[in-house]
Parts: sequence; structure tokens; C-alpha cells
Amino acid sequence: MTQRVWAARAWLPAGWHERVLLEAGDDGLWRSVTPDVSAPPADARVVDAALLPGLVDAHSHAFQRAFAGMAERREAEHDDFWSWRDRMYAVANRITPEQMRAVAAQLYVELLRGGYTQVCEFHYLHHAVDGRPYADPLTMAWALADAAADAGIGLTLLPVLYERAGFAKPALRDDQRRFATSADDVVAMQRRIAASGRSNVRAGVAIHSLRAAAPASIVRLVDQADAGPIHIHIAEQTGEVDDCLATTGQRPIEWLSRQHRLDARWQLVHATHATVAEIDAVAASGAGAVICPSTEANLGDGLTDVASWLASGVPLSIGSDSHVTRDWREELRLLEYGQRLALRRRNVNAASDQPSTAARLFARALRGSAPAAGFARWGLLNGARADALVVDAKDPALLGIDASRLLDALVFSSPARPFVDVMVAGRWVIDAQREAEIGTRFEHAMRELWGQSA
Repeated sequence: MTQRVWAARAWLPAGWHERVLLEAGDDGLWRSVTPDVSAPPADARVVDAALLPGLVDAHSHAFQRAFAGMAERREAEHDDFWSWRDRMYAVANRITPEQMRAVAAQLYVELLRGGYTQVCEFHYLHHAVDGRPYADPLTMAWALADAAADAGIGLTLLPVLYERAGFAKPALRDDQRRFATSADDVVAMQRRIAASGRSNVRAGVAIHSLRAAAPASIVRLVDQADAGPIHIHIAEQTGEVDDCLATTGQRPIEWLSRQHRLDARWQLVHATHATVAEIDAVAASGAGAVICPSTEANLGDGLTDVASWLASGVPLSIGSDSHVTRDWREELRLLEYGQRLALRRRNVNAASDQPSTAARLFARALRGSAPAAGFARWGLLNGARADALVVDAKDPALLGIDASRLLDALVFSSPARPFVDVMVAGRWVIDAQREAEIGTRFEHAMRELWGQSA
């Protein structure tokens, strides 16, 4: 059955358009997107406010939603990414498949409300608590897929190659026992996920990091993997950069771009500590970068050179990563505010041909969404998946705001209300009763994981 939506305003590839009629087919794709339709058809849902395309959350570790807010006390004289990681492993080494589904479903509902309609799961939590493989190696992956179905969000599963603890540490640590995979394992997982026929589930592959995978294994994975995105954590921490320099004589992105045939499949996650020369090399390859502003701030990673990434034309996308924030508006705001604080200027990420900082960042994140998640097309355009966000016209942040400044206010006048409704593949997916049931299961899982402190 055709789903029709008529919006007073909608963000199309060229920006805002008025009186837009959108039609989704039975295949869950936009069949037509037509501006300047003076009146809505009788069977169309009328959106008096604005309609936006959903964004892809290009980097997620769903189980870490159970850790959000649980590491905000300094428990030793020094606290940084590495001490956070050791505490995070306490969750990684306890969570069961049932708890994973409950935690991920809650996260995915929150991501939908925050404007994401597809999430890329950088999935390395493969084995049982004792480190032994499950009878079905995809047990934890299926828990994530079930959670995505529970919530109604689209999912790109990225099983991760993870085989060593560091550049000079050929084995995993005991607290990394659930992560162990080979290149062949990852390829087999990708193929099974792709062949599963699950609705709105796609498959790619991931490499945890240069420190966690031997060069030969990376080559084997890239050569053997089927079509789909290839994600990798890279240059997130200065310690990682120093270790890579000591081991290879090159910086991480420099080494990757010289040793491997980077192309449009590759998504470089964080890429925080990147030089201009490295950014230029990524741009020449066609690869993308995934920036995770709230997690990078929470972990003290540092600030990337956003201006150079934007100027280079590299496809950029946004990830919520550790899920201290689950709303792309907050991510874009923090992306800009970090640059303002570092450079002591305003509207750093605007451009002469795009004076709206919010519009420029949103447009770039929208353009980077398709390759990050393994789609050919994304947004409110023919042939793209029929996803959409209904803006709350009564949001206090938007009251009295001129329509041309709506994105500015959505991003920079906070806090903003959740989106009123969300469409994924032609279906409206926000359901209060379902959200309540998912929330109850999440609370139960949190009590099991954390005891009464939850």
C-alpha cells in the first residue's frame, strides 16, 4: 500500500522546499518526491511543520548504553580513555544475549527519537562470558538484530576483526576474551548476516584498530569480504598515534592510506588526530570519516580538524559511539562548539556559500550517511529508503523562529524535544506502548547488570 506524506516544508537534496508530496512504495523506498504540490491528497498524512530525512548513526557500541552515566566519577588520581576502557570491560564481560537485546532495544528507541533511522553496529562482543564461542557464533549479533526489529530502526551489522591487545602484544588480554576473531570468522559472519533475509538489516565488516589486528589479517579481510562498508577505529588517541609511529614509523592514517587500497567502502572512525596531509590522502581515496563528538568529548580524545575535513570534500557522518548522547542535534552542536572553544571564533563550520552552520553540518552528515551504512542513496529523494522525521512545531526552541532558521534553532537552541514521529522504510515506527515495554525490559536488564545501584 502506498504511503503518502504531504509536508508544508521538507529538506530535499538541494535544501528546503515548500509543499512537498512524498510517496513510498511497497518496497519501502521513496517512489516520488514532488515539491510545490499546492494541496495534499485526501489519503496523505499532512505534516504542518517540517519534514527532515533521518540520519545514519554511523558508529555504535550498543552494549555501552548500559554504561552511560556510570563512569563519571574519578576513581584514581588520573582518568583518561584507557582507564575508562578498563571499567567499560566490566560491562562487556557480564552482559548476556538477553540483556544485550534489552539494552540495545532501549538505545534504538532513543536513537529514533533523536533523529537516527539507521544504526551501524561496530560489533565485537561475540563470545560467551567465559570466552568460549556460542553454538551459533552470531548469537550476540542476532540479539542486536532482534532489538532493531523491536524498536523499528534499520541496522548495519559490522562484525569486527579483533585478534591482539596492541602493536607489540600478539595475544588478547583476558578481559578481551569475548572479542577474539580472525579474518575468516568475520567474513563468514558478514555472509550469514547478509543471507539471513532480515528486514532492514545490512552487513559490512570492521577492523577494531591497527593495534588490534595484524597487517596480514587486515589484508585477508579486505580481500575476502563481500561488498559493503569497511569501518575501522583510527587515530582516536595520541597514545595510539605514538605506538603506531614507534612500530611502523608512520602515523595511523598515513600507514593505512599507504598500505591499503582505500576506497569509498572505508569509513575511518574518529580520525581525531589527523594531519592535513592525511586528510588529503583520505579525500583522494574516496573514503569517509565518522566523527563522534559527544564520545570524543566524554573520553577526552581531543578535537579533530573539522575545517580541513569539510574543505577536503571527504564524506562525513556522525556516530553516537558510547551513547552518552543519543541525538544528532546534540552531536552537531558539540562538533561546532568544540571548534569555537579551540579557535575562539563563532560559526566556524559555516562557509561563504552556506552561511548556516547547522545546515552545512547537517547536509554533510546526510551525504555521508549512505556510504557509512552501505546504501547507494539516502535522504528524501527517489529510490532512497523511505525514512523521515516529523519536527515538533510546538517545541519551545522553535516558537517564533522564522522557517528559514529552523535548522539553526534545532541544533543551537537547546534542549529540543524528540521528533514527533519517525518513518523507517515507509512505516511510522514511534509507538508509546512499545516504548514503555522496551523501557521496562531495559530497567530489568540494568538491575541485573548493576544491582540496586541502577
